[in-house]
Amino acid sequence: MIEVKDVRKTFKLSRQQRREMGEEFTGTTIDAVAGISFSCQPGRIFSLLGPNGAGKTTTLRMIATMLKPSSGSISVAGHDVVSNGRDVRRNLGFLTGTTGLYDRLTPNEIVKYYADLNGIDSATFKKRRDELFSRLGMEEFASRRISKLSTGMRQKVSIARTIIHDPSVIVFDEPTAGLDVIASKGIISLIREFREAGKTIIFSTHIMSEVSLLSDDLAIIHKGRLLYNGTYEAFEKNMKGRSLADEFIRLVEEAEK
Repeated sequence: MIEVKDVRKTFKLSRQQRREMGEEFTGTTIDAVAGISFSCQPGRIFSLLGPNGAGKTTTLRMIATMLKPSSGSISVAGHDVVSNGRDVRRNLGFLTGTTGLYDRLTPNEIVKYYADLNGIDSATFKKRRDELFSRLGMEEFASRRISKLSTGMRQKVSIARTIIHDPSVIVFDEPTAGLDVIASKGIISLIREFREAGKTIIFSTHIMSEVSLLSDDLAIIHKGRLLYNGTYEAFEKNMKGRSLADEFIRLVEEAEK
């Protein structure tokens, strides 16, 4: 599971960044995340929703140990992300649409490299690789260089390397960004399978239809603060807008007042 408790992330701004904030801004720092708390449970999909610049990716990167919280605490599978980052990474897979792949390597080589990083023995690696490549339909391009693959193929490689070590916690940051309908549908199906397997899943997207299809729990973040944190069922039941998108816009606009 994931436990986020009163987490804040403060960034110091350069002189140029302060100028870009406008004349009314007089500070030297900005809180990308401003004291948020939530938990993600095994066997459930937790969706993190927010407009651009809301603090979603910063939050996910702190969970993945890529950034350190300025204050507060985060634990993943019982391990603190600051004091025990190695064990966090052993239990976590992080998939984002913006993570690059090595163009000169093949899917086989990349997935093997990540398996080696996680200390997976050869027999276990072969079994997991064969299962994943079959499930994702990767066999036909497993030996091609990444530079020769389509966007959808590359995303499948990213998924395989993310989960080759069979993590109990998986972070999806915009996993279907830039993908066609068929590739997106495959990823949605895979995320559901992970839920059925009892994994802890946190999922961030701008695509509202994906949120309604997948969410068990939901948090909406805006300017680093949570506007909603609860079950998706309760959110949908109490919506004032006609749709999830309308309700999302309504909450954000109200927060701006």
